[in-house]
Amino acid sequence: MIKLSVVVPVRDAELYISDALTSLTRNARRDFEFIVVDDGSADATGQIIEDFRDDLPGLVVLRNETPVGLADARNLGVSLASGRYLTFMDGDDWLAPGYLGELVEAIERLGCDFVRVDHVQVEGRKRVIHRAPLATREVVLKPREHIMPVRVKTMVDYPYAWAGIYRRDLGELLTFPGHLHTAEDRPWIWRLHRQAGSFAVVSLAGLFYRRMVSGSLTQIGDARQLHFFDAFELVLSDLEEEFAPKAVRTFCALLAHHLELGERFSPDLRARFEKRGADALRRLSPDLLAAGRLEPERDQILQRLLEVR
Repeated sequence: MIKLSVVVPVRDAELYISDALTSLTRNARRDFEFIVVDDGSADATGQIIEDFRDDLPGLVVLRNETPVGLADARNLGVSLASGRYLTFMDGDDWLAPGYLGELVEAIERLGCDFVRVDHVQVEGRKRVIHRAPLATREVVLKPREHIMPVRVKTMVDYPYAWAGIYRRDLGELLTFPGHLHTAEDRPWIWRLHRQAGSFAVVSLAGLFYRRMVSGSLTQIGDARQLHFFDAFELVLSDLEEEFAPKAVRTFCALLAHHLELGERFSPDLRARFEKRGADALRRLSPDLLAAGRLEPERDQILQRLLEVR
C-alpha cells in the first residue's frame, strides 16, 4: 500500500531537476511514489528524469507533449496518485534527507486533514527559514478559524502547496484551477481553509525553495501575469461575507506589489495590467475598499491606478 504520493511538475529545468530528484532518492521508501510530470520541456529535462529510473524507487514519469501549465500539470499528477497522503514539490527545489518521512509522521501523529510546515528560501548561497504564519504548533485546529484577521498575515497568505502534506481523500479540494498559469495557489488555499475540517502547523523546514530562478513566472512579465486577476475573481466569487475584507486586502497588497515590479512588463502589457487592476478596484464596494487600505506609500499606488481609464 502506498503511504505517500509526491507530485513534481517540471518544465525546462535541466539546471535543477537533478538536484530535485537526487533529494527524492534520499527520501525514498517502499511505500512512497514520486509522480514527475514533465510539462512539455524543450531542454534536457526529460532525459535527466529518465536517467533516474533505476535510482529512484517508485518513480512514475508522465510527459505532456504540449505544455499545459503548472496547475494542470499538478492536477494530472494528483489524478494518478494512489497514496493515502499527498504532497508537492517543484522541479527547481529540493528536500532535506528524511524530510518526507517526517511529514508523514506529523500528519499521522496529529490525525488531521492537512499539515502545514515552514520552508527554507534559497537565493544563491543565502538560506533563510520562512515560517508559516501561525505561531500555534502541534495543535489540531479548524482551518476556517485561521483565515482572519484582516490586517495580520494568516495561513491564507501562505499559499505554497508544497509547504505541507494532505489527506488524499480531500479529493477536489486538492485540485487547482487549471486555466490559471499564475496565482493558481491563491484560490486553492482559500478553498482548502474554508472547506476542510482540520489542520495543524508543525515546526519542520525541510523543503528548499529557490527564488529568482531564471524562467520562472515570478521573473517573467508576460501575459500570464494577467491571470492574477482571474485567480482573485475565483477567490471572491463565492466567498462568505465575513471573509471578503481579508480577501480584498490581500488582493490590494498583491496588486500594489505587482505594480511596484512593473518594469518587467512591456508597455502594452503594463497598460493592460493597470486597466484590469483599475477595473477590479472600481467593482469593489467603498466599504471593502476601505477594508483593503494599505500603508500610505502603497495605498497611493492604488489611488493613482484608479485614475487609469
